[in-house]
Amino acid sequence: MIRLENINRQFGPRVLFDELTWMIPADARLGLVGPNGAGKTTLLRLLTGAEEPDAGTVHRPRSLKIGYLPQEVETLPDGSVLSVVMDGFGEVARLELEMREVERLLAVLPEGDARGRPLTERYGDLRLEFEQLDGHRVETRAKTILSGLGIATDSFCAPLESLSGGWRMRVALARLLLASPGLLLLDEPTNHLDLQAIAWLEEFLRSYEGAFVVVSHDRYLLNRMVDGVVELERGRLTQFSGNYDDYREQKEVRREAREKAAKQQARELARAERFIERFRYKNTKAKQVQSRIKALDKLERVETDSQVKTIRFGFPPAPRSGDIVVRAEGLEQSYGDHAVYRGMDLVMRRGDRVALVGPNGAGKSTLLKLLAGRLQVDGGKLELGHNVVTRYYAQHQLDDLDPGATLIEEMERVAAAGERLRLRKMLGSFLFTGEDVDKRVRILSGGEKARLALAKLLVRPANLLLLDEPTNHLDLRSREVLEDALAEFAGTLVVISHDRYFINRVATSIGEVGSGKLQLFPGDYDDYLEWTRRRAGAEEQLLEESPQAADARQQRRETRRHEAQERNRVYRERKLMEQGLGPIESRIAETEELVRELERRQADPEVYADPERAGEVGRRKAASESLLERLYTEWEALASRLHEDNETGRERRGK
Repeated sequence: MIRLENINRQFGPRVLFDELTWMIPADARLGLVGPNGAGKTTLLRLLTGAEEPDAGTVHRPRSLKIGYLPQEVETLPDGSVLSVVMDGFGEVARLELEMREVERLLAVLPEGDARGRPLTERYGDLRLEFEQLDGHRVETRAKTILSGLGIATDSFCAPLESLSGGWRMRVALARLLLASPGLLLLDEPTNHLDLQAIAWLEEFLRSYEGAFVVVSHDRYLLNRMVDGVVELERGRLTQFSGNYDDYREQKEVRREAREKAAKQQARELARAERFIERFRYKNTKAKQVQSRIKALDKLERVETDSQVKTIRFGFPPAPRSGDIVVRAEGLEQSYGDHAVYRGMDLVMRRGDRVALVGPNGAGKSTLLKLLAGRLQVDGGKLELGHNVVTRYYAQHQLDDLDPGATLIEEMERVAAAGERLRLRKMLGSFLFTGEDVDKRVRILSGGEKARLALAKLLVRPANLLLLDEPTNHLDLRSREVLEDALAEFAGTLVVISHDRYFINRVATSIGEVGSGKLQLFPGDYDDYLEWTRRRAGAEEQLLEESPQAADARQQRRETRRHEAQERNRVYRERKLMEQGLGPIESRIAETEELVRELERRQADPEVYADPERAGEVGRRKAASESLLERLYTEWEALASRLHEDNETGRERRGK
């Protein structure tokens, strides 16, 4: 489908790709992974043509339609949410616009105008292409996609500019999915989605007919949606078959093989160096020594994962809290007229590890802010237990960093005096070494700021961690280190995350937030999903058992039966009309040719000189023209009925 060949790309002295080659097949369902800064976004932009390589070739078929979703909102057209999404399906919009224009021209043409025939033919071509693209269902599909991504129906007509950046990203994603390109390139598509919208996106991609490459740190999505993982690291691409877990297993096998090869190479290097050192000054061995020196210079060293820098940390030991860590009774919390919690009760004990889930706006972040003391309770009671010490990581923690401060100064803001040496060591464990600690926060990347925010979290010990989206901006390796550190943490944890893989590793219970309440479920996220499936099945069964439900089911069956009969009737009539148009068009073409032939015969001097022959030709021509008028009238009536029928069907489908 698309191929990168011997691609070179660098920014200043930093080389991203050197002779990189990659082929994406037509049925690709790939995950692209790698550490922050490896060049994943640049690679996607090269594929789209948004960036050009310094050297090498991008082979991109002309017929291939590529859709690209960047990490951040780029320019979108003005208009309502729905119109912006549908504008992305430009071909259908263009066809519909031209059809309306042809209809307008036909309406103002006088009867019998010769220009009507080519316009009518053009209209037929446009209508056929419109039907082939399923144009009548575009608006319905657009609304379905918007709803699936969590955008409320009453927002469809709202101006796009009225939405926040996160919601505009959802609109950009909806616009892209509606267009159904042959190749989808998605750069962190779940960053701005809640768990329900992520689940919907997975189902959409599962049935997607085109190819896609997704850059994602969502390992749960990578496990469910891809059949191949491509790792970009140190300027090289490595392909693995299967999903994310398969990739990890294969990567471990390859790591062990590299470690073994590196040890073998190290032994060979040591022997060669000993030989060189021993015989460097012996004339009889000079040729052999030079040969081995040249061989060492050319030797490509085997790199191992142990040579790749990664963050490393553990949470500092904290004083032991009482058994009851959090107690809430009749908690009330509102924002203006919007009640977030209404009489909510909660008890958390030492060692509990709760992941909060629920739709955006349900109150998850509000609960963490209440527990952290960032908000005051409107009503009811909320108490922390004996000797509870909290640390709070806000969803927008990066915004709390001082852009003008150095890294070491930012750490000193939350530390006691005289701890600079310890703080430097902590920064070193987060890959900020040497002069890095004197960098200004403003020049850090998103991933580097996330590492700094985590480092600040560790400055003082705590036994209750409140973490709101702590994995945002962390690459996969850093997420795994955080998970390992939390697994060793001996205190109590309340976390909000859209990373379901992360939830499964750190949580022992799920807190479902919604309708002003919090309900706890023991187990991890997969256990919670199974419970919700059983709950949905039980509710459906309960509804099916009621007399009202039985009446409703019978009514739905009758409605569907009548609708099916009506669809069949309309379909039969349409087929008859379409079948009737063909023979009429054939007779029109034959009669028009006959009229032209008779006109040529009338202009023949021999015919013109013979009054009898001229009269016969004239009578035949008049009869043919009369027949042609009747055929035109019949065709226009049938075509009009067919058009009205299509319009009626369109309105019906729109409802």
